[in-house]
Amino acid sequence: MNSFVIKTLRGKKYIGLGHPVFIIAEMSGNHNQNIQRAYKIIDAAVKAGADAVKLQTYTPDTITIDSDEKYFQVKVNKDWKGQTLYNLYKKAYTPWEWQPKLKKYAESKGLICFSTPFDQTAVDFLEKLRMPLYKVASFEIVDIPLLERIGKTKKPVIMSR
Repeated sequence: MNSFVIKTLRGKKYIGLGHPVFIIAEMSGNHNQNIQRAYKIIDAAVKAGADAVKLQTYTPDTITIDSDEKYFQVKVNKDWKGQTLYNLYKKAYTPWEWQPKLKKYAESKGLICFSTPFDQTAVDFLEKLRMPLYKVASFEIVDIPLLERIGKTKKPVIMSR
């Protein structure tokens, strides 16, 4: 498929070859575990002219293990260095109970809201929220069970490489 269409409050948004650029605002962990900040990020995305806001859907327990072993310690970035992956993801993840609220808020502002799921439970959760499309992170492009689960949704997919 070279392009697809998503319905929004602003009308239909065509995404793909031969259509205007699709601008995505990445929320990631920039909310700093503060939902009011997450709403402000959405407001900033609207003001900047973004077409969509993208969340990430995981929990520390679904993305890593709680271990102090050297293989699970962050070795880069002065702000993160010395932390375990588990503790970093604990600070960075978007609480699942926020996601329906954030999606509703983004859509009320005319943005498309979608997410990057990091495991099959995240896809199941996002399907209940009726996410219109998915993004697959570059490290997950080899996760065949995840890709199969996303594929079963029959929704458009954006993949990193």
